[in-house]
Amino acid sequence: MATTGDQQYVDHELLVPEFIERRMYQLQLAGSAKDRNTLVCLPTGLGKTTVSLLVTAERLADVGGKSLLLAPTKPLVQQHADFYREALDIPDDDIVVFTGEVRPDERTELWQSASVVIATPQVVENDLVGSRIDLRGVTHVTFDECHRATGDYAYNYIAERYHQDAEDPLVTGMSASPGGDEEEILEVCENLGIDNVEVMTEEDSDVEEYTHDTDVEWERVELPDEVLEIRDALNEVVEDRLAKLKELGITRKTSADLSETDIKKMRAELQQLIDNDQSEGYQGMSALAEIRKLRTAVTYVETQSVEALRRYFERQRNAAKSSGASKASQRFVSEPKVKEAMRRAEKYDSLHPKYSRARMRIAETLGIENGERVIVFTESRDTAEALTDFLGQHFDAQRFVGQGDKEGSDGMTQKQQQEVLDRFRGGDFEVLVSTSVAEEGLDVPEVDLVLFYEPVPTAIRSIQRKGRTGRQAKGRVAVLLAEDTRDEAYFWISKRREDEMEEEMRKLKGVADEVEEELDDSQRQLGDFDSGSGGASDEDDSRSDVEPGLQAFDASGEDDEETADDGELEDAEEPEDAKATDAEETEDPEEGVVATAKPDDETVEIVADQRELDSTIARDLSTREGIETRLETLSVGDYVLSDRVVVERKSVGDFLDTLTGGDRSMFEQLGDATRHYARPVVILEGDGLYEERNVHPNAIRGALSSLAVDFGASVLRTTGEDDTADLLEVIATREQESDDREVSVHGEKASKTLAEQQEYVVSSIADIGPVTARSLLEEFKTVEAVMTAREDDLLEVQGVGEVTAERIREVVGSDYER
Repeated sequence: MATTGDQQYVDHELLVPEFIERRMYQLQLAGSAKDRNTLVCLPTGLGKTTVSLLVTAERLADVGGKSLLLAPTKPLVQQHADFYREALDIPDDDIVVFTGEVRPDERTELWQSASVVIATPQVVENDLVGSRIDLRGVTHVTFDECHRATGDYAYNYIAERYHQDAEDPLVTGMSASPGGDEEEILEVCENLGIDNVEVMTEEDSDVEEYTHDTDVEWERVELPDEVLEIRDALNEVVEDRLAKLKELGITRKTSADLSETDIKKMRAELQQLIDNDQSEGYQGMSALAEIRKLRTAVTYVETQSVEALRRYFERQRNAAKSSGASKASQRFVSEPKVKEAMRRAEKYDSLHPKYSRARMRIAETLGIENGERVIVFTESRDTAEALTDFLGQHFDAQRFVGQGDKEGSDGMTQKQQQEVLDRFRGGDFEVLVSTSVAEEGLDVPEVDLVLFYEPVPTAIRSIQRKGRTGRQAKGRVAVLLAEDTRDEAYFWISKRREDEMEEEMRKLKGVADEVEEELDDSQRQLGDFDSGSGGASDEDDSRSDVEPGLQAFDASGEDDEETADDGELEDAEEPEDAKATDAEETEDPEEGVVATAKPDDETVEIVADQRELDSTIARDLSTREGIETRLETLSVGDYVLSDRVVVERKSVGDFLDTLTGGDRSMFEQLGDATRHYARPVVILEGDGLYEERNVHPNAIRGALSSLAVDFGASVLRTTGEDDTADLLEVIATREQESDDREVSVHGEKASKTLAEQQEYVVSSIADIGPVTARSLLEEFKTVEAVMTAREDDLLEVQGVGEVTAERIREVVGSDYER
């Protein structure tokens, strides 16, 4: 076994010599993961990526094919790519990056030649749905931060396709915190097709030498009377709105101390009333929306700062003034007690007690204890910005927030984020004030203190925040708790869930086994990676009976900072930024795409518009045997099923919005469809066509009649996305197999004729629509004559009643005022 000084390295034909430090726990995990679909659970900063790398190297050497590593964000993808290019002894060009910044046609070409693809899941999902790539030759897929594999996240679809399509699949899932309990962990395993769980904790002897104790301290902060008065004023309004909901029979709650579960229950009750077309449901839903705004304001003043509350109030005032403002927003800012809370917040000029406590903690760490770096975590971007300004008066502090923009709050681009991290790592400043963007997988340097400005009520986030300290030396975590607020509840919820997670991890790991037996098992697994050849030491002799064909790795080499850490970076997805991960992977559309070929004679092809990826329909179809899906940026329609059939899909809600709002785009879209396809189809998806909105049934029937008679479209109903997918498959199969028709995506949207432009102008007046517009033009001959017609003359036109005539005259004849 080759060594350099006291340092040992992993040796493998596909690894750069003397690069990967030999760590027994990583070799043990890799030894297990190379033979089974495995969930690797390892504390943050201890090299989960290295485990995946070892498995990838062995699979490429032993089986060949292609390796795919998926990570949630573009910066994290790039970090993994940099690490793999440094560590793997293969040409850099064989390791490619797939993000939304790489054009689809380029990705298709790169996929064919690459040995390792490192990508965001949204892009791979799109490419699979669009049949741009296939997974048949992929021999190893790694799902980084695999705890995300719940709900409709792209990991689930990719895993399903991988196990379905690959000839020799192997999955490795990686996470420091896979779930809060056994059920959540098992859900992740089921979604990814994992049947083996390998867990390492700081308690393991092999891991312990690479970690240090982390002291967790929590400090109570007493809120001053002025702050409590603001909170109490807001809570009084909450209780008033609850009283109204109680009158409606929605809740028995009268106290402002509500849980999110209480809110969800009330919302479900109100939705039931709305589904039954009861007006009380709409009234109650508006009151509940106001309660949510009030609760947010209470959270700001209780757990954040008065400055953050002032910023929130300002956004609400601006929202209430905007066009289309909700009644809840308008009532919120006009409520006398809320206005009094706003006045008190503007008047308050003292230092929030959390600010002073945070300053004191940081001063102790950096000054008295000679620390070098501190991270402050906060839930609110408002607080992050205000706290950075405050701490900047005493320390060299920088903010670190997500990419999404908010009114009055600029986000950070990925380039700006990376620059801040590089400067923090280089010691250019000492305090990083971050929102949740820095929690999951962030490649930040070791810090001396992690300060929670407020506790978080989830075990996963708490564990990941704490993982920023205690890697190289003893670390400290401090949590600020505002007394008698939800801070305390969140702290204990997180503590309980964290304890439960650790217990579940122990159960899954089977720590009840004797330590010696575990070490014996570890040695047998390590034999898969440690070779007895080439100057083996005495400790290698104990593994001399390992089967020679499995002796893939030898230990050799020296340490490298990159291999000690995961190198994981995560974008903000938590409350401060609202979820935004998929949006960043949207591809630049190509207009006017034309394609005509079917993949083969026995495959039914369905072309879907890129924007339809918001639903599950295209993904569902792509998993069905005999169906080939293709993604295009369609100029006409949502789905193309043959050279004559195009489908416009509308939810019932969207369809009714076209009748009650000013958006007439559906009728325009159908007009374009009829000019390009002989058999346009409209699918109305969902229930409650005559119940969901307060729209007269005859208005709905009239719109359906217009679609069929004026536009020649077939109108079909489905119950939901699954039903829609089934219907699309049936129509496409009938067209392509029974009638032997090919798929043809027609090109650019045709320019409107003069008559169509005239109809468009008139139909936009008072939202009168295309049918009435035609009647008006037939009567008055010109757009100008319609505009100047008297109300009495307008009433002579078929389809124009008093309300419509008055509205036309009001729109045409009123002075313009903003």
